[in-house]
Amino acid sequence: MNKGLKGTETEQLIDAIVEGIHRKKGLDIVKIDLTKINHSECSYFIICHGNSNTQVDAIAHSVEDTVEELTGEKAWHKDGYANSIWILLDYADIMVHVFQRDARNFYDLENLWADAPMETIEDKN
Repeated sequence: MNKGLKGTETEQLIDAIVEGIHRKKGLDIVKIDLTKINHSECSYFIICHGNSNTQVDAIAHSVEDTVEELTGEKAWHKDGYANSIWILLDYADIMVHVFQRDARNFYDLENLWADAPMETIEDKN
């Protein structure tokens, strides 16, 4: 994957990430658009949480598996599987944050990046 994905490729990757989260019932999915923020490390954050170490681990693995299945892409970097409190998956222009609820509330990335447009993604029924 090239740094700086454009348009359709980025949307396909975001859709695959969200599908992976939905497959393991990840909660409160938010997409933060960082494209207009100067000096940000990526273009989008996708944030969600699970209710246990086991669910957080399962969500993150599901995202990896689903993204590879649907787009052929692999994460450039991944971190946090050792304790599954906050797992980060780096897809270059898109960073996926899978938290446990308490850690999500503590780090409060949504508030930290409050000047960026934010979209809540509805749960799949």
